Amino acid sequence: MNRKVVIAGIGTEIGKTISSAIIVKNLQADYWKPIQSGFPEDSDVRTVLDLSNSKDSNIHPSIYNLKAPLSPHSAAELEGVEIILENFNLPDTNNSLVVELAGGILVPLNKKETNLDLLKKWNLPVILVSKTYLGSINHTLLSFEILKSNNIPIMGLIVNGEKNESAQRFISNYTHLPIICDINLESNWTPELIENYAKSVIWPA
Repeated sequence: MNRKVVIAGIGTEIGKTISSAIIVKNLQADYWKPIQSGFPEDSDVRTVLDLSNSKDSNIHPSIYNLKAPLSPHSAAELEGVEIILENFNLPDTNNSLVVELAGGILVPLNKKETNLDLLKKWNLPVILVSKTYLGSINHTLLSFEILKSNNIPIMGLIVNGEKNESAQRFISNYTHLPIICDINLESNWTPELIENYAKSVIWPA
């Protein structure tokens, strides 16, 4: 069964790229990150390619490769680039597809549009990546509510980082979303570790 999903985070540096590598490996899926900032030094595409180590996966080229490690609209302004929503057409593929957003759900693309507008355009189910830190419950629930209020389908959660059972229990009870993958705090990511997590993925019925 082919799936097309978007990996979205509750903020920046949440673990979206590692989560993407895990889901790419699980599905033997294609991967697409339409916007990269901090390129080429901070290449999430290269990270996913190296860690997923999936021979059947195609890496679709990003639309915007921006040099500054900033939010898309700020990096684009520095380079005199205009990010245009109409350019973000999904890649044509018969494979499963994992799409990774740049930053959080309301990160601006330009002066008037955000990642949320991309999600509305694509109308694909979202896997929301959460990470445990002070304030993460609030950020997770805000992300959940903005997706829900805009009728964006949410497939489930990926929980990343140090374990906090109380926080995870509250988030699960509030959102009623299944946990698709529970990622520990790891010091060194390898293809073997990604494969182990890929085997642990539980897709909702």
